[in-house]
Amino acid sequence: MSNNKAGGGGTCLSEIQRLQRERDERRRNMEQIKLERANEEQRNRELGNPGDVDFQRMIRLYRQSKEAPVEQGHIRNMDNKICICVRKRPISSKEVKKMDYDSVTCLNPVVIVHDCKLKVDGISKYLDNASFEFDHTFHEEDTTEDIYHYSVQPLVDFVVNAGGARATVFAYGQTGSGKTFTMQGIQNYVAEDLFALLGQYAARHGREVQVLVSYFEIYGGRCQDLLNSRERLNVREDGAGEVIVSDLMEIQADSIQTLHAIIETGNRNRTTHATESNDVSSRSHAICQIALRCEGSSELVGRLSLIDLAGSERGADTKSHNRQRRMEGAEINKSLLALKECVRALDSNSSHVPYRASKLTLVLKDSFTNKRSRTVMIAAVSPAASSADHTINTLRYADRIKERVVGGQAAKNAAALAANPNPNPGRKPDSNGSPPQSALNGNKDRNVRNREIQKVLADHITEGNPNPNRAQPKYPPTSQADQKGYKGPAAQGNGYKAGNPQQHGRGVLAQQEEEEDTYSGSGEGSGSGEGFEEEEDTDLVDRFHQTVQDLFAEEEDLLNMHMSVIQENAELLTEEGRLLQQIQGENNDIDAYASRLDAILQRKQELISLLRDKLDHFRKSLAREEKQSRRAAGRMTAY
Repeated sequence: MSNNKAGGGGTCLSEIQRLQRERDERRRNMEQIKLERANEEQRNRELGNPGDVDFQRMIRLYRQSKEAPVEQGHIRNMDNKICICVRKRPISSKEVKKMDYDSVTCLNPVVIVHDCKLKVDGISKYLDNASFEFDHTFHEEDTTEDIYHYSVQPLVDFVVNAGGARATVFAYGQTGSGKTFTMQGIQNYVAEDLFALLGQYAARHGREVQVLVSYFEIYGGRCQDLLNSRERLNVREDGAGEVIVSDLMEIQADSIQTLHAIIETGNRNRTTHATESNDVSSRSHAICQIALRCEGSSELVGRLSLIDLAGSERGADTKSHNRQRRMEGAEINKSLLALKECVRALDSNSSHVPYRASKLTLVLKDSFTNKRSRTVMIAAVSPAASSADHTINTLRYADRIKERVVGGQAAKNAAALAANPNPNPGRKPDSNGSPPQSALNGNKDRNVRNREIQKVLADHITEGNPNPNRAQPKYPPTSQADQKGYKGPAAQGNGYKAGNPQQHGRGVLAQQEEEEDTYSGSGEGSGSGEGFEEEEDTDLVDRFHQTVQDLFAEEEDLLNMHMSVIQENAELLTEEGRLLQQIQGENNDIDAYASRLDAILQRKQELISLLRDKLDHFRKSLAREEKQSRRAAGRMTAY
């Protein structure tokens, strides 16, 4: 009995000692892991890579693993109707200070976004890798010259030698991703190559070619000439279907230096504002058009359009913006949706191109409908982990333009490299051109709800001013002034009904105001169930974009009315001066003086009343936009 107890006590003691040894071992291992982690974090800081050390290690191990695709060399494809490129910029010092880190891997032609996430326990970390494949992907060590050489330079040669060709280069992406930096570099390379090619063209054809440059921006649905003191421009379509930007200044460039100076002038005059993401964000679409015409005739040799699109933002990132920034963001995202549909139609050789869906696509109609047209789209992305969702939105936008099959471009590049291992001698050496060891599975995860919302938006986008030929109304005098013989500028009636000025410019807004009351109701019959809320999301975003579009049109009408009132008041003031001179001179008909002065004062009161009514209605529209913005915030995607 005692032996059994002694044996049991020994077993219990040995078990305790084993547990103690295991606990000590775990503690030593944990201390070792903490020490290694601290050393790794210190090394990262010394290398200028602060931030989450675990996620950075996971990303580094992925890049070193066999799971990562093998990088291939860039191949210049001279026959692509549409070429889509991705450029990843270096991590910025501002992002480093915020402890951000690189979470994007570019291995041409594939780009992988490592979305760093936590599992449901809130502790375990993992990477959600989204892979995309394009014609070219350029990492942070690639220069703007590399991007120009492989994607844009073939377009310059195409415009000069194809005869009446149209070429368009777009740079787009989230604000602060490096679009403007890339486009300005491309503009410089275009200027240098263009005159060299035109010299060869003149020697070959025996005639000189003029280089005519125009530079304008589309800001808030309005066109402004960047080379002519930001003068307002009108976009019209003539009877032959040609889109004309009236009063647009074209300046002839006769040398590389002149072309550089013209483009630099336009870049300086572009509209920029501070946003949540960028202190100097481009808030307009800047369009630089270089037209090549034969000297002494109107024959068009070709046209090259270099377009730096405005920086996009998600609706959730605009919550703290003022109204102007919100309206800019809504207009920018709408025009990008319209642009995507037009480029897709161009790529699929569709007979219908929806270029009237926005002012941007309208002015580029010639680039979409001409049979000899080519397009390059450069998607600029930020490498920061905090911008991963922005980057994924940008890449999804690019991917949906061509809906390309994953692995297709990689196979083409591998075949071309096998046939010619060094296709561009003298250029920067490319990376290993062997094909990937395994095909990528799945291009990316798709958000079905976002696609439905975007399709509805694309189908319902309309211009704020559907008839660009519509003359802006001037305001005729009332019958009382006419009866007293008033002959001022407003006596030229044009059909504007001054009796009820509040109705001017309403249209959809009045209907939306009634619908607002219906949707904002509560209690029985208000449809507050979950199913109704899901169905309402699309309608909320759609109505918000329509409100913004109508608000731009109302703003235009208010400004035009204000200008007309100022002009007419100035003329009335001049007439008052003449009236005083007459009554103080030889003509001292005091009855005629009193009658005319009464008519002038009454007309002034009528003008103030008209302007006040217009202003009151506009302020109600602003309040409606504010209300809809709060309800739609967070339900809008970047594109």
